[in-house]
Amino acid sequence: MSVTAQTDALYRRQIAALYERSAFYRHKLRAAGFAGAPAVGGVAEIARLPFTEKDELRASQAAQPPLGAHAAIDISQAARIYSTSGTSGTPLYIPLTRADIEQWREIGRRTYSCNGLKALERVVTTYGAGPFVAGASLAAFEAIGCVHIPVGVGNTERLLTAIQKLAPEALACTPSYALHIAELAASKAVSLGAVKRIIVGGEPGGGEEGFRRKLESAWGAKVYEIMGIGDIAASLWGECPEQAGMHFSAEGWIHVELIDPDSGEALEMRDGATGELVYTHLAREAAPLLRFRSRDHARVWTSACDCGRTALRVRCIGRTDDMLIVRGVNVFPSAVREVVARFQPRVTGAILIRPRRRGVKQDPPLPVLVEGDAAVGEAIAKEIRAALLFTPEVRMVAPQSLPRSDYKVKLLDYSEAA
Repeated sequence: MSVTAQTDALYRRQIAALYERSAFYRHKLRAAGFAGAPAVGGVAEIARLPFTEKDELRASQAAQPPLGAHAAIDISQAARIYSTSGTSGTPLYIPLTRADIEQWREIGRRTYSCNGLKALERVVTTYGAGPFVAGASLAAFEAIGCVHIPVGVGNTERLLTAIQKLAPEALACTPSYALHIAELAASKAVSLGAVKRIIVGGEPGGGEEGFRRKLESAWGAKVYEIMGIGDIAASLWGECPEQAGMHFSAEGWIHVELIDPDSGEALEMRDGATGELVYTHLAREAAPLLRFRSRDHARVWTSACDCGRTALRVRCIGRTDDMLIVRGVNVFPSAVREVVARFQPRVTGAILIRPRRRGVKQDPPLPVLVEGDAAVGEAIAKEIRAALLFTPEVRMVAPQSLPRSDYKVKLLDYSEAA
């Protein structure tokens, strides 16, 4: 990304604030050889600095509760405190000041406006407004001026009723839930015709061509993908009607890098480059993060989009922490699903990978459960070998037999792992 003078000034100010108010970063940067903020330099030199890992933040809060040594405010200065889902057993708290909340609201407004949402349009959402940052996106719809219909999670029947009676033009949910809604609506002969725009995020899927076609066919609507990361901002990227990648919507507040996920080396931002996205806050008050590793593996484009926007664009390939390695080949579960989707309509699009051992490294064949016609199992296995260069053990299962979710669906299941 090109660096403006304003971005550089914001970065230097943020670094100075970290040295002054965050014991975690003061110690971390000094240990890396940077005695003070002037030694860090400008944003063009950011690759010299150490990364911030999620586990470091958890350890920081465990050692210095409740907000951790990385926080730059006292808890009394927070206006809102979200938390992660706590997959490790302990949630990570994410504080925001009033200024931080307004920043998130504006980033969200940009994100969903990019999807084409306009004032007075009706949009039904399934985000929960509870402890998780997804609920922060709800303010974006108010900022746009939409007629917002929040349904929340776990209310599929209520959602179908809202679509029938209120005829919303747009739906916002996870891609796996959008597919589940369409399947349930078909079984109940419920019309989804009012919905013309489906906005999906929260998990990979919306950018997979096969999965997208499946959703668009089932709904008779156009799919737009968004992406955020709770530690950084509830929404960061939004797809325009050209459907050529998601546009960055946080310019001026957040700096993005692309790195090699294995070596950690910075990669050049150019059309078609792939790597892990790394984020740095430029104007965060409560808990600014420096070179935070997202574990999102993405393809980027720097050229202008046909819509006229010049912001950086990305398409998420998968999560590096979901990645498996089969005989030296990197395997993203979402990539497997994309290959399987080529066999529609003889498959539903639902898959589940069941590794035989815990951990990243797996021996072939890798078990892959696929919903659909048993007769296509051999062809699917051949296509996966050709496209993804690993040997699967494709197990065909009956349609609707794999788990569905009203939020995020898991593509990895270690229940058979040794």
